[in-house]
Amino acid sequence: MDDSSTSFDRPFLYDRSGRRYAVTDRRWRGEDGTPLALSPMPGLTPDRIDTSERSLWRYQAAIPVPPRHRVSLGEGCTPMLPLDWNGLRVHFKLEWFNPTSSFKDRGVAVMISHLRGQGETRVLEDSSGNGGSSVAAYAAAAGIRAKIIVPAATSAAKILQARAYGARIELVEGTRDQVSDEAIRQSEQIPYASHNWHPFFLQGTKTIAYEMWESLGFRAPDNVVLVAGAGSNILGCDIAFSELLEARQIDRRPRLLVGQPEHWATIADAVNGIDPRSRGPRVPTIAEGASIATPVRLPETVQAIRRSGGAAVAVTEDQIRAAVRRLASRGLYAEPTSGVAAAALDHFLADGTIGPDQTTVVVLTGAGLKSAEKMATLFGSDIDPDEGSRA
Repeated sequence: MDDSSTSFDRPFLYDRSGRRYAVTDRRWRGEDGTPLALSPMPGLTPDRIDTSERSLWRYQAAIPVPPRHRVSLGEGCTPMLPLDWNGLRVHFKLEWFNPTSSFKDRGVAVMISHLRGQGETRVLEDSSGNGGSSVAAYAAAAGIRAKIIVPAATSAAKILQARAYGARIELVEGTRDQVSDEAIRQSEQIPYASHNWHPFFLQGTKTIAYEMWESLGFRAPDNVVLVAGAGSNILGCDIAFSELLEARQIDRRPRLLVGQPEHWATIADAVNGIDPRSRGPRVPTIAEGASIATPVRLPETVQAIRRSGGAAVAVTEDQIRAAVRRLASRGLYAEPTSGVAAAALDHFLADGTIGPDQTTVVVLTGAGLKSAEKMATLFGSDIDPDEGSRA
């Protein structure tokens, strides 16, 4: 977020070169080829929250989409569950309570609302799963045709969900970044509703931070622990807490503490000054939603972490698997991508980054049901085939 771009009266888009564009401009990136950001919105005060609305649209005053264009399936207002974790009270934000069972619904709801307001009748998205499912759902709700390009190795459950909403699915062999390259090529013909590129997606993800603030009695937590792939939750939190600081509703930024799978830790390595090549060849991770080698907003995510006084860590596959099992033992059936955040929590507790008297929120991004095949590798061998007949 560029604080020098403050303009509350007339919001605008801008690229890394500083060139400005109207919010009505039908573009998803700048003329310089870099991602676009929206100029800062005025931060909310408690009296501007629409408490009659039980969705993220209760923060309509901070969302730059006119109510008449709104597309909603009831996203947001997810539970924030306090649990004892290593003897400390930690809050877990359960994002699978969103309509398609992942946090992506926040950003997609706002992005699709904006695109509908622009009169779009079809959209293109590329996704490893959750983003595609979400775009398919909200496009269906908006009466917009959707095409989703996904890696061939994507979870069958996620592909099935997107197909169920009526989206056209195209499978592409190769890495997540190769899938993105193909989507960018096709974006010459189809409007690109990319959850990684489109600036209005971040205007939806920022509502998770507003919910933390409201749930904690209009106070900021000390720490927010996040898993990062492209970093949209990092940037969403940075935007919202910056807006709240500007509105004098909080007096400090929460530290953003980030975890990534060790072979896909581009953001963490950039924060820590590590050459990613030192990790050797990239190998598949059970946390498929975080396997992004080249986040398009890498400089911005690194700046957001550092601005918050936060930190980032790479976690191993064994640590991710152990974290998923531990979450499940507490009744939280989180997909392995979410397990990265729990593994990062363990790391930051162990090294003293998170102290015993601090308020910490851990964001669990999606449900285990979205990654049935990956969850089966963790729990399938533990199932007694005769257990159901004895119940």
